[in-house]
Amino acid sequence: MPFSNEIFTTSGRGVLYDSITKTVGNTPIVKLNRISPEHVNMYVKVEAFNPAASVKDRLALNIIEAAERSGALRPGQTVVEATSGNTGIGLAMVCAAKGYPLVVTMADSFSIERRKLMRFLGAKVVLTPRSQKGFGMYQKAKELAKANSWFLARQFETSANADIHAATTAQEILADFSDIKLDYFVTGYGTGGTIAGVARVMRQKSPETKIILSEPANAALLTSNHAQDRNEDGEPVASHPHWEPHPIQGWTPDFIPLVLQEAIDGGFYDNLLKVSGSEGMIMAKQLASKEGIFTGISGGASLAVAMEVAKSAPEASNILCMLADTGERYLSTPLFDGIEEEMSEDEIALSKSTPGYQL
Repeated sequence: MPFSNEIFTTSGRGVLYDSITKTVGNTPIVKLNRISPEHVNMYVKVEAFNPAASVKDRLALNIIEAAERSGALRPGQTVVEATSGNTGIGLAMVCAAKGYPLVVTMADSFSIERRKLMRFLGAKVVLTPRSQKGFGMYQKAKELAKANSWFLARQFETSANADIHAATTAQEILADFSDIKLDYFVTGYGTGGTIAGVARVMRQKSPETKIILSEPANAALLTSNHAQDRNEDGEPVASHPHWEPHPIQGWTPDFIPLVLQEAIDGGFYDNLLKVSGSEGMIMAKQLASKEGIFTGISGGASLAVAMEVAKSAPEASNILCMLADTGERYLSTPLFDGIEEEMSEDEIALSKSTPGYQL
């Protein structure tokens, strides 16, 4: 975007959108200037610029529109899906814009903001016991769909998931790096759609790019090399035995999704690295306070892995890290521990340093 000598200017997008759904995608890639190691160029793809503020807006839109095209989703039919939050928020946005009722099932362990956002967008949120993990909310969605003849979105199995990342996310990355080499692409996984769709294209169009996948250190399902038990439809039949609760919401449910299996079987990643939730929170806070970029724990975790990759990366390497969502849906989580509502001692001292307007 052009700059004058004196003032930052804009000129509009040159288009009038007839629906909020038309604004999904084309998220910016931003270079980090203050926390990046000096010997590399660190970039982040800021998916919070999507209309419902996460990468999952992409799959939410494509799931609905693919089902409309195929006839699997009838006008006015209720949509139901299990989600840790971001897919549900994306679906709530899309369903509100298109006129479909939405019911979301979600374990009660996920942040309160997420359920409030979905309800604010008109969805109904059915909570399931955290003791039954992601598998429990997944099975509840299937029960509700079968009992009521609702459309089950099936984000963990549908080809519409990875397809949208191949058609949009990967193409945006290639276009934005058309003039410079992209040496590393770093992401985590939830459903597996981002890694499967982006890597499907990158392996063909940018084979020199090293693809780095990450997962929580205490829920390292892929690292375990223990295959997921599935039924004939590719659905998990039980929780994965190597899963443990972790704070990186949106990453790594307690099963390996079928969508992710494409990346596993196709050798779509060059390295698999583990990261702790605490590392993700530290990095998310640094990104906010030193770069002005707001992301959640998963974005922080991806960036922590990218920083680890940078340690051994050659001079002047270009590294791109996915930031899946905004930090605003983590206000009630440990990410905001230590961020108080009331003034700190330093802030009180500042207030008292001049005579007026004190509480």
